[in-house]
Amino acid sequence: MGSFSIWHWLIVLVIVMLIFGTKKLRNMGADLGGAVRGFKEGMREGDKAADSPPPAQVTGKTVEGEVREKSEHRA
Repeated sequence: MGSFSIWHWLIVLVIVMLIFGTKKLRNMGADLGGAVRGFKEGMREGDKAADSPPPAQVTGKTVEGEVREKSEHRA
């Protein structure tokens, strides 16, 4: 059970082309390329965000309470 030769991969490629068709494979390739491009852009933006100082911390008020009984709203 060695590695596949070039002839094995060519046969697999022909079978895949027969099953899916070239148009669908082209669309899948374009979608995959767009996803990789978006991932790379996101990684670049993440690097830029990591280099910038963290945003100022926003402090707010926390209101604590509890519901004692359920009230019905009548219109």
